[in-house]
Amino acid sequence: MFSYEDIVNSRDRIKDKVYITPLEKSIYLSDENTNCYLKLESLQKSVRSFKIRGVMSKLTSLTDYQKEKGVVAVSSGNHAIALSYSCGIIGIKNSLVFVPKNTPKAKIDKINYFGASVKILGDTFDDAYEYAMNYINENDMVYIDAFSRDEVVYSGQGTIGIEIFEQNKNIDTILVPIGGGGLITGISVAAKHINPNVKIIGLQTKSCPAMVKALENNTFYETYPSEDSVCEALIGGVGEIAYKMGRECIDEIIEVDEEFIKKGTSHMIKKEKIIAEPSSAICVGAILQNPDIIKGKNAVLVISGGNIDEELMMNILNKY
Repeated sequence: MFSYEDIVNSRDRIKDKVYITPLEKSIYLSDENTNCYLKLESLQKSVRSFKIRGVMSKLTSLTDYQKEKGVVAVSSGNHAIALSYSCGIIGIKNSLVFVPKNTPKAKIDKINYFGASVKILGDTFDDAYEYAMNYINENDMVYIDAFSRDEVVYSGQGTIGIEIFEQNKNIDTILVPIGGGGLITGISVAAKHINPNVKIIGLQTKSCPAMVKALENNTFYETYPSEDSVCEALIGGVGEIAYKMGRECIDEIIEVDEEFIKKGTSHMIKKEKIIAEPSSAICVGAILQNPDIIKGKNAVLVISGGNIDEELMMNILNKY
């Protein structure tokens, strides 16, 4: 549905608009036989998440007429932040985002700051998505897909895979959070082109194992029920492209307990001195839950975002 060449083309369009994030070795998660690196998308300038890559990839592909009409997105937060910021860079004046009620205030504040209009509707991402689709059907604006059916967005996320191997050619294992699946699919297409033997491990909260069940049941779950979770960015259904490419792109998916996700968030802040939201600290949580995942490997944890709500952060730090 999209190829390594598409990712390269995307990179050419966005290379002067996104930050090449650090790949830093963790002294706490490594040992004499294991090298564990953190790909710090949480340090993307201003937006603090990988989402800017897919958004910029899409916006730089639009015609002037499409830009003039304006753009709409639905998001649990990070995609909306990236869209709001990127529209300012590109010069798109009319941007609107739909977010669910469980979106952290820190994310809503950033969306507002960068200039997009915000509609807070629905208890979950899937609820907000339904509202947004109805709006788009009634208004003549361009939909900027977060993760479902847009190959141009997926290609933008895949630029992370190219960077990882430019920064360390010896990587053999990459751990990636799975929400809708755009991030892991893009990274995998790039990584497996560069090193066909690399192992791609997806991580989902046990509160919403949508991709796990989709692949188990051979069913595309565009929406999926969830339990309470600190990982609002990983809640909801999966993307259509991610589902269709899942078996070739994902070697293994691990469900991570919410308690270990919280411990992983605390570890990132207290030990690594990096602010990471739970939806990205799930990578560390998976290792705390089962250290053998990366034992003896040259592994990368994709720390996908750092927009954690202040109250949630303090609660986690005080408990863990």
